[in-house]
Amino acid sequence: MLKTAEAVSIGHPDKTADYISSYILDRLIEQDPHVHYAVEVMIKDNNVVLGGEIKGNVSLSKVEDYVKEALREIGYDEHYAEIWGNYAININKIKVINMIGQQSADINKGIEADGWGDQGVFVGYACQGEGHINHELFLARKLNAALYEKAITSDNLGLDIKTQITLNDLDGIEMAIVAIPMLIDEDLTKFIIETLGEEPKRIIVNGTGTYQYHSSIADCGVTGRKLACDFYSTACPIGGGSPWTKDASKADVTLNIYARYLALENLKDYDECFVYLSSCIGKCELPSAVIKNVKKGMEISTTLNIRKRPSLIIEELALNKAVFTKLCKYGFYCDKIC
Repeated sequence: MLKTAEAVSIGHPDKTADYISSYILDRLIEQDPHVHYAVEVMIKDNNVVLGGEIKGNVSLSKVEDYVKEALREIGYDEHYAEIWGNYAININKIKVINMIGQQSADINKGIEADGWGDQGVFVGYACQGEGHINHELFLARKLNAALYEKAITSDNLGLDIKTQITLNDLDGIEMAIVAIPMLIDEDLTKFIIETLGEEPKRIIVNGTGTYQYHSSIADCGVTGRKLACDFYSTACPIGGGSPWTKDASKADVTLNIYARYLALENLKDYDECFVYLSSCIGKCELPSAVIKNVKKGMEISTTLNIRKRPSLIIEELALNKAVFTKLCKYGFYCDKIC
């Protein structure tokens, strides 16, 4: 059976949107560690739309600066705009539309009682191997990270990068697919082979032949649209919503990360470990918590009784700190791959 996984860089417009929201969240956490935050971002051409809810002792007076600082961190800075011109997002032309309002008092009531800020279902996964994620996803992310680092120092390669890896039954690489903007055609074959550590049977770079228009100029970026890349590809179901754009009181953030933590903790010598959690808004106890271990095709399920208050789990995972841009860039389920 062939297995395929995709990865995208933070220069991809959807991930750029995720990153901008995560960056703003980090700046507000620095102002108020207890800020409540849920802000979506849409980015099209040179327009950035912010919409959502916030509660806390914070100021949004510098929100336009935050957006531009986030773009610079990604690499979409003034130098990039000079090189790419109309082919990519231009930081000199950015317009920010701010539609952020106050958090609902009904939601806040449950959070103040140290309950979860939402209901939902969440899935964590771990397996044997590098990064304790499925190998095709590990390689797709590794190649993507390497290309992104190469592009950051290049005046020819762009930052809106997609990579896709297909493995065969023997875990050999059948195909590596790369989409990366280029002003002038550049042969990346050797770089791809060296990064992956083996030669794929087939390599495709920029399948349409030309890839120059990119970022929000060629696509509309919206937060939460790259969940298969953010989670575990096709190795397991996606639980809940996007883990970005929200503070840790939201279960989509903390319980997705906690599920991964529990999967790693319970993997031991099993082939795979799946963790299934659910939450109820305003309550701390989880309606369900199940661990499923798999070894040589045999499954063992264990039920957990989790009554930890959200504040304790948030503190254990250090999610009350300004860590969200780092998590958004590198992923919450594996170590930094570079």
